[in-house]
Amino acid sequence: MGCPFNVPQDPGKRKFFGTLGLIAAAVPLATIAPWAKILGEDTDIAPMTEGNSNIEPFVSAHQNGIARSMQTNTSFATFDLTTTRREDVVKLLRVWTDAAQRLTNGQQVQSIDQATSSDDYGDSGKSSKSNESSDSDDTLGLSPSRLTITFGFGPGLFLKDGIDRYGLAHQRPEALIDMPRFIGDKIVAGFDGGDLSVQACADDPQVTFHVIRELSRLAYGIAELRWAQNGFVPKFGPMETPRNLMGFKDGTINPSIKDPEAMAKFIWVGDEGPAWMSGGSYMVVRKIRMALEHWDRMKLSFQEQTVGRYKLSGAPLSGKNEKDPLDLDAKDADGNPLIPENSHVALGAPANNDGAQILRRGYSYDNNLSFTAERWPPWHQGMEFDAGLLFMCYQRDPRTGFVKIYERMSKFDMMNQFVTHIGSGLFACPPGVKQGEFIGQRLFS
Repeated sequence: MGCPFNVPQDPGKRKFFGTLGLIAAAVPLATIAPWAKILGEDTDIAPMTEGNSNIEPFVSAHQNGIARSMQTNTSFATFDLTTTRREDVVKLLRVWTDAAQRLTNGQQVQSIDQATSSDDYGDSGKSSKSNESSDSDDTLGLSPSRLTITFGFGPGLFLKDGIDRYGLAHQRPEALIDMPRFIGDKIVAGFDGGDLSVQACADDPQVTFHVIRELSRLAYGIAELRWAQNGFVPKFGPMETPRNLMGFKDGTINPSIKDPEAMAKFIWVGDEGPAWMSGGSYMVVRKIRMALEHWDRMKLSFQEQTVGRYKLSGAPLSGKNEKDPLDLDAKDADGNPLIPENSHVALGAPANNDGAQILRRGYSYDNNLSFTAERWPPWHQGMEFDAGLLFMCYQRDPRTGFVKIYERMSKFDMMNQFVTHIGSGLFACPPGVKQGEFIGQRLFS
């Protein structure tokens, strides 16, 4: 990401860049066009996006990371605001918005106070300004890889420890509730909440990590990282559903992001208010640890009964194809439901939740090994994979979305003997921005 080189104005370096220009001339223009800076051009000029499938424009009616086909990698982080000044929060959101536009366009991030021009670079290609911090440069030359960046506001932005720090308490949406503790939750201290959230998604893990790294740098003195997690899904075709670490397809019954009516009904906030959230969405995030060693000892038939789908095809146990509707009334020859009533898909089905639907955006994670004690038989203790699912979902209202669906699942889901929810958060994701605006601007106006 960003420009792979900055052309110095020193005539003594022209010979080197003349050679570099010959090398660049051998590369197809379509490959280098988004990244090349023409001598003397302003660095604020965004690269052309027409026909470039690697760029997802940040400026849009809705935040661009919600209704997009999933990328293969994500980096998610939450921040706690440390400042007591409202103007500092506005400044941070302005800077983050500018950085997000640059990063999604494949450009470098500037310093928080002053843009870095090509004149600031010496022989090494590094900034010669010792009193300013600029882009870490670890993504130089990389494509933005369909990077999207989604921002969210947690309850602590509005009221924290009973204090209205920024005069925003009256603007807190009713839907931005304090997340309930569900049966079986084992939330690890520090892996919940947060005043601000950032989700970066791209087809390159270094690109997504770079986003969190840069936004954290820009937040210095105003906000600090609270918790973070990287995630991944396998490469898959546009019509395929990715598999999670349990080997099952995850997200089959999502509402179609190409269906405006479904998105308006289930995902986008309408005129129910507040006005600054119109066109936004609410994101629930849950870090779910999987007891993979326990799961892998189960027979395939038991795994399929637990999920309610066939592992290979992804089809419901009542059907033959992945997209076949769930037939919760279908019975076998002995009169037993083909899809167990306490299976994962049955309990999460819209038919069992008054038609509720959410847009799932789940990514697997692998943090290597750690000591653990399973909460279900055989109660194994020892070193196990610290791996699972970084589950994120978007909805118009979490009270009629995730909370409604998961309240029953937390009690009865057969899957609970293999998973434990160890992280949690709820964030109000405002609508997208117009050119010249900053994220969440209507909240502060």
